[in-house]
Amino acid sequence: MEKTWRWFGKKDKITLAMLKQIGVEGIVTALHDVPNGEVWTREMIRDLREYIEGFGMRWSVVESLPVCESIKYGGPDRDVLIENYKESLRNLSAEGIHTICYNFMPVLDWARTDLEHPNPNGTTNLYFSYSEFAYFDIYIAGREGAREEWASFKVPGLDVKRDILAEVEELRAKMTPEMEHKLVENIIVRTQGFVSGNIREDDEHPIELFRQLLSLYDGITKEQLRENMRYFLEAIMPVCEECGMNMCVHPDDPPFPVLGLPRIVTSAEDINWFLSAVDNPHNGLTFCAGSLSAGAQNDVVEMARRYASRTHFVHLRSCHIFENGDFTEASHLGGRADIIELVRIFEKENPGLPMRVDHGMTMFDDASKGYNAGYSFLGRMFAMGQVQGILATVDRELGIEYKQTGFYE
Repeated sequence: MEKTWRWFGKKDKITLAMLKQIGVEGIVTALHDVPNGEVWTREMIRDLREYIEGFGMRWSVVESLPVCESIKYGGPDRDVLIENYKESLRNLSAEGIHTICYNFMPVLDWARTDLEHPNPNGTTNLYFSYSEFAYFDIYIAGREGAREEWASFKVPGLDVKRDILAEVEELRAKMTPEMEHKLVENIIVRTQGFVSGNIREDDEHPIELFRQLLSLYDGITKEQLRENMRYFLEAIMPVCEECGMNMCVHPDDPPFPVLGLPRIVTSAEDINWFLSAVDNPHNGLTFCAGSLSAGAQNDVVEMARRYASRTHFVHLRSCHIFENGDFTEASHLGGRADIIELVRIFEKENPGLPMRVDHGMTMFDDASKGYNAGYSFLGRMFAMGQVQGILATVDRELGIEYKQTGFYE
């Protein structure tokens, strides 16, 4: 596997010089300053590519070239936006970049309720609480029908009984304005803006904007969202074939419907659908072991075996699900994902894939550095060291030469 790292451009507090020292070979990034829906020009792409290459690395994967909301819900301007998308694909290909990680999640890119949940070892990690998310949905977002949906809620993939509404009322009894503000920050602000999301940290009225975004999907069912994804993929596949571009959709995070919004990349059944709906080798998967392992319905190792040949990019992280269904990011050597076995599968079935370690712990002085949520330096560096050890061991098992960069051999 190619050892890559998600980097947020020249403004990122984590520099390319730092990444070169820890064995990173490829960079995963995007043109974060270009508004969603506008064409990425060759000049802008080339400038960033050459900057990365100046540090001895390559721009391996685009994460992401955003799919605008209007494409997802089927707005009147979607064809114009798709044409812009095609032009950006052509320009990326002309600059030698051929792998695009994207998502088809409505409104929210990814969701957590706590960005600094304490671990027993003193570090912190990302955490998802159903009751806190339900509180946000019912009492902060005020979504119509939310209470009725949560009244009949069942944790996906687990046979556990939870009275979410009772838990929400317990939270309400002790909730303060400061706690509510933190939930808003965690769910729709701090996890979104830095990934070309719909809401940024300088938005003055994030809840009002969020409600407007939710309203765009009124009446959009899972079936309609699937058809909109098919429409998008069928439209861009000729360009992908022409330019050798591999599209790899990121699984929904978390892998179940949220806020009344349909989600369509949550399980093996969903993956089977989109791979067969547009059966083209350029239509593939970002195998995010973390997102998939957050769903108890998913056998992550079996899914890796099944979809290795249609995987173009791998995110190696793992989640731990608690008995009540809440989940947290786990150690890269623990959790449900079994990263050691995943590396064996991908090294056997599809060697050379770009891989990044994805979310990491916040440890030591990470918290004081102002890094993006989930994207610490020391925590991810620790995870990268763990994964490099796994790779070296698995490659020796398979008789593959493992190359450690940056040292005299």
